[in-house]
Amino acid sequence: MQRVCFLLKVRADRAAEYRERHSAVWPGMRAALTECGWRNYSLFLRDDGLLVGYLETEDFAAAQAAMEEREVNSRWQREMAPYFESLDGGTPDEAMRPLTEIFHLD
Repeated sequence: MQRVCFLLKVRADRAAEYRERHSAVWPGMRAALTECGWRNYSLFLRDDGLLVGYLETEDFAAAQAAMEEREVNSRWQREMAPYFESLDGGTPDEAMRPLTEIFHLD
């Protein structure tokens, strides 16, 4: 199982709204994540907008590719993009850059 952690930056002035949107993630989006192999997926948001994501999957590249094919993901990413800083014209899922794991306590 691959453990993946990534950072993104939510616009501080939109953090409350971003939290609210994630209190009711669309059922189709939740189902797509599960079907595409995203397990134990969590998002953590600091008050200044720092977003930490964590998930477990067999193959992160394959899980991302599977989500790219889902129409529900395309809609979700378009709706979420305005909440973020520094996406360089992309979508939040395209901006995910996994951190290198340097320690794990089993």
